[in-house]
Amino acid sequence: MAKARAIVKRRKAVRNIRKITKTMQMIATAKFQKSLKRAVGTKPYTLKVRELVGELAATVGDVEHPLLRWPEESGGAKRLALLVITSNRGLAGAYNGNVLRTAAQFIARQGEQKVAIELYVVGKKGISYFNFQKRPITQRLEVSDTPRIAEVRPVADQFIEAFTSGKVDGVYVAYMNFHSAGMQRPDVMQLLPLAAIGNKAAAGTATRREHAVYEFSPDPKSLLDELLPLTVRGALFQAFLDATTSEHVARMVAMKSATDNADKMVKSLTMKYNRARQSQITTELAEIMGGVEAMKG
Repeated sequence: MAKARAIVKRRKAVRNIRKITKTMQMIATAKFQKSLKRAVGTKPYTLKVRELVGELAATVGDVEHPLLRWPEESGGAKRLALLVITSNRGLAGAYNGNVLRTAAQFIARQGEQKVAIELYVVGKKGISYFNFQKRPITQRLEVSDTPRIAEVRPVADQFIEAFTSGKVDGVYVAYMNFHSAGMQRPDVMQLLPLAAIGNKAAAGTATRREHAVYEFSPDPKSLLDELLPLTVRGALFQAFLDATTSEHVARMVAMKSATDNADKMVKSLTMKYNRARQSQITTELAEIMGGVEAMKG
């Protein structure tokens, strides 16, 4: 009877765990739907701003701007800033592991080229990881689970100031890039410099037969002074939105998998309990029949 009781207790514990994972799955699904609308809704704006900046850079030609300089112009990159976006909570499958692995590979590649890395980390999981690795963190940043532009803008302005003042030669962001509900990939995005935008736009304008022609007012250089910082802020905000949406997807999938595994375990434990109970009943019947036979004798 002791074995059957142990199975019953374990089955009850698994059922309680299933209730928790099912609830977390439903919460993650609701958060994902809300986050998806924000990420998908802002992406066309972000892409259009980058396209407009590319058109401006191609129109102006050789334009000099602090945000468009290449590190090679000052003797090559010697110090880079890397922002790593992770989550504050676990139970999200391989989400944090993939982002941190990608960031570690980027740091290793830069280390081989003798490039120093200033590390900026968002999320408790990333902070714990780099503390365990004994890697110094330049700054721990805090952004809410629902990123707002008012929170991201000071971070972007901080990186812009560090880049334009020459403290760093480039700014990169390691995050989970959201492509669709079924595909998210860890990526390292170059946030600064923005010189690649102008180069790509110029190359694209030269190869395309037809392209949009804009009349600018005020002049393109004045517009670049306004649009380039806006592009940086928009790209960083989009990275935060993609990371948050990917986190909710990962947690939703992980909790669904945990719920399904709990269902399977409950069924398995029920079968074991039935067998144990059947065995006990058979033993009890045999003992009764043995007693009856003994009394007859």
